[in-house]
Amino acid sequence: MNEQSHPLNTEPQGGRRDTGVLPYQSLTALIRDGEITAEHPIGSQQVQPASLDLRLGATAYRMRASFLPGPNRTVHEQIENFGLHEVDLTGGALLETGCVYLVPLLESLALSDGLSGVANPKSSTGRLDVFTRLITDQAPDFDVVTKGYHGPLYAEIFPRTFSVIARTGTRLNQLRLSRGTPDVREAELKRLLQDQPVLDRDLTEREVNTLFRGVPLSVDLAGIGDTDLVGFKAKPHAPLIDIDKIGHYDPVDYWDPIYREEGHSVILNPDDFYILASKEAVSVPFDHAAEMVPYDAFTGEFRAHYAGFFDPGFGHADVEAAGTRAVLEVRSYGVPFIIEDGQLVGRLKYEHLTDTPDQLYGAESGSSYQCQGLALSKHFQPWNP
Repeated sequence: MNEQSHPLNTEPQGGRRDTGVLPYQSLTALIRDGEITAEHPIGSQQVQPASLDLRLGATAYRMRASFLPGPNRTVHEQIENFGLHEVDLTGGALLETGCVYLVPLLESLALSDGLSGVANPKSSTGRLDVFTRLITDQAPDFDVVTKGYHGPLYAEIFPRTFSVIARTGTRLNQLRLSRGTPDVREAELKRLLQDQPVLDRDLTEREVNTLFRGVPLSVDLAGIGDTDLVGFKAKPHAPLIDIDKIGHYDPVDYWDPIYREEGHSVILNPDDFYILASKEAVSVPFDHAAEMVPYDAFTGEFRAHYAGFFDPGFGHADVEAAGTRAVLEVRSYGVPFIIEDGQLVGRLKYEHLTDTPDQLYGAESGSSYQCQGLALSKHFQPWNP
């Protein structure tokens, strides 16, 4: 356990487990043992507390459309069938909005029979509205690595709001590997909520009765902190963004602020992309990981999170108070939709780790969003209109 330990009952509850999400040290061992390999050496900054950052390879293929290879085909065969042209990423290249790209990743897998995986966009990728999914050979699903998979990895990239510049080595998505079933059962989740500072508020009886779907999160449209700022809406036709430039761009050129209205509500336009924040502050115990369920049909016709991984130690950096708000990437589907302050927008699904990570979420792991409030992606300068 490192210096980011939190004083509030953060010792692991169950010790080492035979099943669960693999922590930092286990991922490092898989790299050492050749179950995770790469064309170029895997850097230490790629290994997160409970996931591995994946890097783009040298070539992007502009595709006619998105696809899944299915059980009888490789991704390379589908690239030959539906690819339009190649884009050289070695010196950086433009990926345009409204276009589908397929990029072989530098990493590949040779997993043992007991290991499987799921992938997700990195937080910064989701906050740029760059829709990114992992594809494997013979895959029936996006973002899923089947048990014992041997083969290459590919990223599908679909910039929706901002055209971006990416290059070989750019990290857009991340992979979480598990042994067996990592899910926290409903009874275990209830105990976790009682024993540790997972959420900074008490659940209602109705919410407790729906914990089988995960810990509920609602949206804050009353104002963040002592301001009346509640969110941001992306500007159309904004300048392009180089994904590898950090703290570089003036947010005024890319975002319109959304301020609190009298009714504490916002109308989501289907053509627009929004950054909002959860009303609750959340934390992830050191022996758990969490994932935001990206869409819950019971909450309305919108998607409230693209980048769903929450690492062990998220929300534990501030010793005065547990919890960090979840930033929500929001897009309405089909029709304009009114979202109101306190409305349920998503759920956190907690998972067991096989062991407490040697490295936790925070500055030491290169984390950018510990103790965040309403935060744009790390590519932008602080909001100061």
